[in-house]
Amino acid sequence: MSDLSAVFSKTSAYSLAGVACHGLLGYLGAKAFLPKNARWQDKFTFVWLAFDALIHFSFEGSFLWLSVFGRQVNTSVGPFADMWREYAAADYRWGISDPTVVSLEILTVLGAGPLCCYILKQLANDDPARHYWIIVLSTAELYGGWMTFCPEWLTGSPNLNTSNVLHLWVYLVLMNVIWVFIPLWLMFDSYTHIAGSLRAQQKLAKAKKA
Repeated sequence: MSDLSAVFSKTSAYSLAGVACHGLLGYLGAKAFLPKNARWQDKFTFVWLAFDALIHFSFEGSFLWLSVFGRQVNTSVGPFADMWREYAAADYRWGISDPTVVSLEILTVLGAGPLCCYILKQLANDDPARHYWIIVLSTAELYGGWMTFCPEWLTGSPNLNTSNVLHLWVYLVLMNVIWVFIPLWLMFDSYTHIAGSLRAQQKLAKAKKA
């Protein structure tokens, strides 16, 4: 039991439960705001963007609050402080208000979060202009992930602790890799819509000239 508690704690449980609840809310939102005959790609996109927004506002928003104006996670109290200390055990920078991390989180919480909500509104209204904003958002998320970890890799990862299985494979790998592969897929899906529409217009224009 002591070995298990060293890997999976009460804080781990409620943190991961919170992540799961955000995903469930995204799923329920898709069922409520999208038509039943919506493409599966649009349903998945809605679930992801709702999940993404909730994570940015609640989890990352709490980190930002605990990391500005002289505050830092390691000296704060409360359930969100406990949750972020748990993550900081895997990546020490999140416990000490690292300026690069905090700068990226300002953009994430104040920029990416509201943009997720705007795209959700466009999805609910079936506005094709969403595909442009999906590409903008996905590019920003990919850039944010790169700038979070690339400086660590270039310096030998001094702040990353990979000795704990949960911290390595769930916190560092899973919780970051999904913000790579899903934005890449979203960019590809939106590219096919934008490129297809432009090519169709080009073909129509050529037909009119013929």
